[in-house]
Amino acid sequence: MSVKLYVGNLSFATTELDLQDLFAQVGTVLDVKIIQDKFTGKSRGFGFVTMESQEEANGAISRFNGFSLDNRPLTVNEARPPEARQDRFFGNEPSRGGGGHKDSRGRGGRDFRRNR
Repeated sequence: MSVKLYVGNLSFATTELDLQDLFAQVGTVLDVKIIQDKFTGKSRGFGFVTMESQEEANGAISRFNGFSLDNRPLTVNEARPPEARQDRFFGNEPSRGGGGHKDSRGRGGRDFRRNR
């Protein structure tokens, strides 16, 4: 069964090929993904490496956690499933829109609620 590893503290210069070559030293690498910023396309400084077996994953953790790659000590551990994200609003209720002024004056400054 394959095991996905989290690899953190990556240099922005580190490539997926660099990780592939490094982790291949301890076993079969099935997949490598460095996470990129969706706006800039630059590395976010972490990624994931999928190893073929638990034994190979354990070997990679033992060997590469703290290992210096591109002058940065790597953080390597088993990846955790993503935590459930809360909705993108704050509080219990979503915003209902609005955004108008609290008074009901038109552009001319007259109060249209008043009797004429």
